[in-house]
Amino acid sequence: MPLNDTQSEYQALKEELHFHNYRYHVLNDPVISDYEFDQKLKHLKAIEEAHPEWVTPDSPSQRAGAPPLAQFLKVEHPAPILSLGNAFGETDLREWHARIARLDDRVEDADFTVEPKLDGLTVVLHYHNGTFVQGATRGNGEVGEDITENLRTIKALPLHIPISVDGPPVPEVLVVRGEALITKADFEALNQRLEEVGGKTYLNPRNTAAGSLRQLDSRITAQRPLTLLVYAIVHHEGGEIPTTQWETLVYLRALGFPVADASTLCSTLDQAIALCLETDPEAFPFEIDGMVIKLNDLALADDLGVVGKDPRGAIAYKFPAQEVTTLLRDIGVNVGRTGVITPYAILEPVEIGGVVVKQATLHNFDFIHDKDIRIGDRVLVKRAGEVIPYIIGPIEDVRTGAEQSYTPPTNCPSCGEPIINPVGEVAYYCTNSACPAQLVRNLEHFVSRGAMDIVGLGINIVNQLVQEGLAHDIADLYHLEPSHLLALEGFAEKKAENLVSAIQTTKTQPLWRLIVGLGIHGVGEVAAQTLAERYHDLDALSRASQEEIESIEGFGPNIAESILQWFNNEENQAVLGKLKASGVWPSAERRGETGPQPLEGLTFVITGTLPTLSRSEAKTLIESHGGKVTGGVSGGTDYLLLGENPGSKLGQAQKRGVPTLSEEDLRQLIKDRSA
Repeated sequence: MPLNDTQSEYQALKEELHFHNYRYHVLNDPVISDYEFDQKLKHLKAIEEAHPEWVTPDSPSQRAGAPPLAQFLKVEHPAPILSLGNAFGETDLREWHARIARLDDRVEDADFTVEPKLDGLTVVLHYHNGTFVQGATRGNGEVGEDITENLRTIKALPLHIPISVDGPPVPEVLVVRGEALITKADFEALNQRLEEVGGKTYLNPRNTAAGSLRQLDSRITAQRPLTLLVYAIVHHEGGEIPTTQWETLVYLRALGFPVADASTLCSTLDQAIALCLETDPEAFPFEIDGMVIKLNDLALADDLGVVGKDPRGAIAYKFPAQEVTTLLRDIGVNVGRTGVITPYAILEPVEIGGVVVKQATLHNFDFIHDKDIRIGDRVLVKRAGEVIPYIIGPIEDVRTGAEQSYTPPTNCPSCGEPIINPVGEVAYYCTNSACPAQLVRNLEHFVSRGAMDIVGLGINIVNQLVQEGLAHDIADLYHLEPSHLLALEGFAEKKAENLVSAIQTTKTQPLWRLIVGLGIHGVGEVAAQTLAERYHDLDALSRASQEEIESIEGFGPNIAESILQWFNNEENQAVLGKLKASGVWPSAERRGETGPQPLEGLTFVITGTLPTLSRSEAKTLIESHGGKVTGGVSGGTDYLLLGENPGSKLGQAQKRGVPTLSEEDLRQLIKDRSA
C-alpha cells in the first residue's frame, strides 16, 4: 500500500535523524548544528503525537544515542543512560511542569536544581571499593564503548575516591555519570598550537573532546586538554547515597569529583525558570547549550518514570541557537574608510539567537584560504554575544563537488583601481585615495552616533551625496544648502531644511566628537576624550610630538604615529582648513578647569554586549564624565547599562527597580545633563 505524503515525510525524517545521530554520536563529526537537529526531532515528535501507531522502537524519539563502535569493547550500563527532553522557552518549561504535576501532586511543592547543560561527551565511570576500574561512553543508552585507558589520561578524573581521608564513606560499587569536555581557553590554545605547526584546526570543543576520547591509542588522547565534570549517580551497591539531587552534587564533590560550580538549588519553579532565562552562556569557561532543571527529590523523579528516551523528572532548557549551519551562496567584499578590502559571507538566510542572519564576516582573505572555504559550501556560523555573526569553517564532508574555490579580487569593486597586498601583511588595500567607497565610509563614520551624531543623515543619503558630487570630504557637509538636496531622490523642501539644520547644529559638538569623526586609525571614543582633555583644540593637537603623545597613559607608539601621520597629510590639512572656515572648530576646557561633571554622583553597572563600546570603553566613558562603575547591582545602583545577551544582573536590577539604559540612552543622558 503506497505511503501518503505525511507518512513519506515521516519515514524520510526518521532516516535523516538516524544519519545525523550517526554523525554526532559515532563519528563525532556532525554536519548540522544541535539547534537544527533539535528542530527536526521536534517535528518528528509532532508527527508521532498525531500518529502514535507509526512509532516503532527504532524511532529517533525512542533512542538515547547511537550504537557503539565495533572497534571498542562493549560495556553494558547498570541502568539506562538517558538523554533529556528539550524546552525552547518559558512556555515549554511551564508545560513540562504542568504535565508532571498532573501525574503526581507532589510536584506542586517540589524544589529543583538548575545545572549547566554541558556540551561534551557523556561518560560513565565505574568504581569498585573506591578505585576507578572502567569508563564508557553512553553509546545507545544501554551499551557503550569501553574507553577506560583514554579516561585515565584526564587529570581531573580521580583514580581513587574519596580523595581526602576525611571524605564520606564510599559504596562497594559506585557508578557515576559525567561529561568530558575541553574548556574554551584550552580549545583556543590547542588550535593555536596546531596552526603554528601547520596542522588542521578543530571547529568546536565538543567534537574535539569526543574524538579525543574515542582514539584507539590513549597516547593521542593524553595530548588533548580534556577535563571532566560529574553530576549524577547511576548505580551503587552497598552503603548509602543521597536522596536528593542537590545532596548528590555535594556528595560527589566531597568524594573528589569535579562538579560544576554554577549548579543552583531553587525552591520554586519560578526561581528555576528565572535562572535559566538570566544565564549568560558566554560567562562559562566551557561550552554549554542550555540549563537543566531537575526535580531535587530523586525518588519522586524516579516514580515519574520515562517517556520515550526522556526522564520526566528533568528537562533541558536550550538557549537560542548560537551556532548553525547554512549555505554559503557567495563571497562579497567591502571597502573600508582606510581602503582595506574585507570579505564577507552571503548566506542562505538562517535564524541564530532569534535573529535572521543573511551575512557574516569572513575575517580576511587568508582565513578563507586557510580554512579552504568555497562558494556553495555548507558552513558553520556563530553568533554568541557578537554584533556581527562570523563563519567558523566549512562542513567538508557534505561537499558535492560543485563548490567553487575563491580568489581575492585584483581590482577595487568600487573604483576599479588595483588592489595590493603588501608583503608580510594580512590586509588587502585599494590604492586609490579618492575611491568613492572610502569616501562613503569616511562620511558614514563622521556622521555616526559615536562621532558627530548628525540626525537624519544615514548611509543611503551619504551614498547619494557622493554619487551626485555634493560631498568630496567631511567638510563639504557644512556647505550644503537645502537647494542642493532638492535634486536628490526622496527630498522635499522640509526634509532638506531639516537635514541642513541638523548638520549645522553639530558645529557645537564637543571636541572629542570631532576627533572621533576624523577617523584617525586607533583613536576611538575613549582615546578622543583623553586627547580633548589634554589639548585645547585641533591646532594644539596637531602641534603635539610623538614623544608627548606617547607620554599620555594608554597611548603607545602605534597610536601616536597614526595621529602624527594624519595631521601631516596635506589632504587632511586642507579638510581641517575647510572645517575651521565653516566654524567647525570646537575647543575644550582643560582638565581641572571644568565644573561638575554630567554623571557626577551616579553609579552604574554594565551587563551584556554593547553595540559599539567594549565594557572597558563604556566604563571609561562613564568615569570620564564623573560617574562611577561597580561590578554588582546594589541599593546604591542608579542605572544598569544594558547590552545584548545580558547576564543575571538584569534580573537583579529588575528586582530592585533599577532603571536600565541602552548605549544610546547613556549618550543622551550625558548630553542632556551637559546642557
